[in-house]
Amino acid sequence: MASGFGARGGPGRCYQFWLDFQGCMKECEHPSQCFNQKEDYVECLHHKKEFDRMNTIMKEAIRQEKAKRAAEGKSQGMWAWMYD
Repeated sequence: MASGFGARGGPGRCYQFWLDFQGCMKECEHPSQCFNQKEDYVECLHHKKEFDRMNTIMKEAIRQEKAKRAAEGKSQGMWAWMYD
């Protein structure tokens, strides 16, 4: 990743975040001062916060749909497994 080259020859998708983190590490007195840059770089690589957010939104949508169906007295039919 630190080479800067992506899978298709151009700059890697997270290379700018790496440069920011690397620059911070060169200039700071304590590595803990670069926590935000490191966090941005790791998020760019792994998308953990993005996936956590998507899962939270999906769970809430399912919860609301389940409550709506219960209020209307409808059965959940073939999609019942999704709402359990």
